[in-house]
Amino acid sequence: MALTVFDEDNLIRAVREAARIEIMPRFRSLKDSEVSTKSGPDDLVTIADLRAEKYITEALQEEYPEALIIGEEAVASDFTLASKLDLAPLAFIIDPIDGTWNFARGLSIFGMILAVSQFGKTVFGMLYDPVMDDWILASNESKACFEIRGSRMPIRLEAYAKEKVMNGYLTLNQIAKDNQKRVMELFPDLGRFNTLRCACHEYRMLAQGHVDFILHTSLTPWDHAAGVFVIQSSGGYVRLLDGSEYSITDRDGFILATRDEFSWEYLQSKFSFLLA
Repeated sequence: MALTVFDEDNLIRAVREAARIEIMPRFRSLKDSEVSTKSGPDDLVTIADLRAEKYITEALQEEYPEALIIGEEAVASDFTLASKLDLAPLAFIIDPIDGTWNFARGLSIFGMILAVSQFGKTVFGMLYDPVMDDWILASNESKACFEIRGSRMPIRLEAYAKEKVMNGYLTLNQIAKDNQKRVMELFPDLGRFNTLRCACHEYRMLAQGHVDFILHTSLTPWDHAAGVFVIQSSGGYVRLLDGSEYSITDRDGFILATRDEFSWEYLQSKFSFLLA
């Protein structure tokens, strides 16, 4: 079956316009009544999330009326939407604000994520910083690149320099309490690991070679479909911790994204206890 054609420039425009109209005017201007919680006190949603997702969804529906559109906030009320990704000839996966906690607290480390999939395979990913109005993207037609001020620069991950200590990102509170102490015992062999509370910027940092790995659980497609695709397009190596390939329909397990296969194998040996 022929795959549906989509226009990358239209996608970029929709994301940027949603940021300009719905997100940035509300940054550091939110009222208490415009912030609420979902699954817990740190899982926030704001009026900007809802309005930006609505804006992008409507723009995509107008251009691609037959497409499946998976927005984080829409799925929060109907999770069955995400189960349809495998069968969709064209699907758009939206995280209107990734790093909502940071956004709601006035921190500028938040982003917007857009992925396109066709029959369950990611074919386009965009990691957008609305504060700086720049983005990293990759597609089946072109390798990963960083676009800023009208200039596109290709990005390519260099192999891990074995003489240095590995640094990266993981979210400790996503890991079972019984294993959190074992993770901390990996210091100092693995050097520094942090969290930005924003998958968008964590994937951007790895794609640009500023860190060596990302370890994530909570495998929601709006958080990871674009980021995994960008890392693979920039020459990185991504697998689930058990060695299987990542799929946007995965819900369980750990994603381990690294600079190269050597890094992945080394880190997998360190974190393999999490599989138990």
